[in-house]
Amino acid sequence: MKYALSFILNGLPADVLVKPTDTLLDVLREKLGVVSPKRGCDTGDCGACTVLLEGEPIRSCLTIALTVAGKIVETVEGLSQDGKLHPLQQSFHEHYAAQCGFCTPGMLMSAKALLDKNPKPTREEIVEAISGNLCRCGAYEEIVEAIAAVASGRGKEQGR
Repeated sequence: MKYALSFILNGLPADVLVKPTDTLLDVLREKLGVVSPKRGCDTGDCGACTVLLEGEPIRSCLTIALTVAGKIVETVEGLSQDGKLHPLQQSFHEHYAAQCGFCTPGMLMSAKALLDKNPKPTREEIVEAISGNLCRCGAYEEIVEAIAAVASGRGKEQGR
C-alpha cells in the first residue's frame, strides 16, 4: 500500500507516493532525484545523509518519510540561488574542504543549521556541530576553517 506524502523541499512543494517503510533518504534519492544526501552507513552513524528538517539537521536514512508530511526539508540543492553558490559552498571550495566530496553535503547542512542559529560560533561550537559527520578524507581542519571563515565574514559572498 502506498500513501500520498506532501512536504516542502528546498522551498517548493513535493508530492510523492511512498510506502510506510520508505525512509526520507529513499524518497529524496530514488523518487525525487535529489542526490546530495548520500547513502553511507544506513545506521545514522556517518552523517552523509544529513538534511535539514524544519531547520534541524537529521539523518534522512533513519527518518521515516511519512513523518515529514507538511514540513520543510532542505538539502544542498536548495542552497545556491540564482546560479550563485551559498557562502558555505563557496568557502568549502576556497578552503579545499571538499576533498572527495562524499561527506560535503551532510557537512554543509550541519554547518548551515549551526550558522542559522548561531552566526558567530566559536571553533568549539563548530567542531561540536559537525561532530556527527564523518569525513573519510580527514579534511576536518579545512572544513572547520571554511565554516569559521563564513562566520567571521571572511567568505567572498556573505549575507545569506
